[in-house]
Amino acid sequence: MNTSVINSILPLNHTSSDSGLPPWYELDVCKEVPGGFVFYYLVKVFNLVVGFPANIIAMWQMAKKKSDSSTSDIFIFNLAISDAYFCLMTPIDLVNRLLLSDKHIWYFQRFAYGIKDTTPLFLTCICLDRYMAVVHPIVFTGIRDNKIRVAVIMLVWGLMLAYALTKSIAGADSAVNVFTGLILTAFIIMVFCNFSIIWILRKSVMGKEKMHPMKKKAFRTVVITLAIIVFNYLPPVALFPFTAYYSFVEFKCQISITVYSIMDLSSSIEPLLYMSKMKRPPCLANLPSSCCQSPSEESHDVST
Repeated sequence: MNTSVINSILPLNHTSSDSGLPPWYELDVCKEVPGGFVFYYLVKVFNLVVGFPANIIAMWQMAKKKSDSSTSDIFIFNLAISDAYFCLMTPIDLVNRLLLSDKHIWYFQRFAYGIKDTTPLFLTCICLDRYMAVVHPIVFTGIRDNKIRVAVIMLVWGLMLAYALTKSIAGADSAVNVFTGLILTAFIIMVFCNFSIIWILRKSVMGKEKMHPMKKKAFRTVVITLAIIVFNYLPPVALFPFTAYYSFVEFKCQISITVYSIMDLSSSIEPLLYMSKMKRPPCLANLPSSCCQSPSEESHDVST
């Protein structure tokens, strides 16, 4: 069974046998089980109505921050750019799927999904940045220079654009193995980093009656972030080994489109989570890496 992402597997010249236009469920075999596509379209509309403005607001809030910004904000800002672009493509995507089925527009759709496929790279950078700040604070003090992060961002954008162009021009099948490896690797790294942060924060309060309020809120934020990573990215990771056990209809019409729609929801969930912390004091509005105001304070407040 081909594990190609459902968002890009649909044929370029597919038409309905009745009207000459593609049906709203896109594939004739899905006529009897349209639930997956209903969920897909709901997610697309939600991302456009909620996700796009949320990402714009998140970028605006980060642009206003100066001295109190965290080292991870530069990664979050670029993540918001890619998510906003993906959400903005929704009207074009829906019109082409429901009405036009224009093969030229499909190139732009596959490019947008190629960008979305690779956004976990920015999430991985965010998790690694916070991991270094909490678990290795001494090393982190030597790599706080944003020039390093700008270089990493340029590398990530280069990889993202190369992947998206390949997927757009050569088709979704050409990128299946890369997508699978990227998601698996990013998921493992993100889970490792967040569990390590949680372990360090819990270890720092062993034998004490209460956790320091700053660490308590940092701990809660990391737990929420980990929950979102598991919710959005565990389903495709769990799906890959079992695709051969499903029938064509089950996989194409129900399972895969639902799984990847859940992953697409991250475009709205991530900026909403970021904005939910904006009214807190600067040190609590970001994850643990922002709690480091100086090398001495960083070691004392976060990693001890």
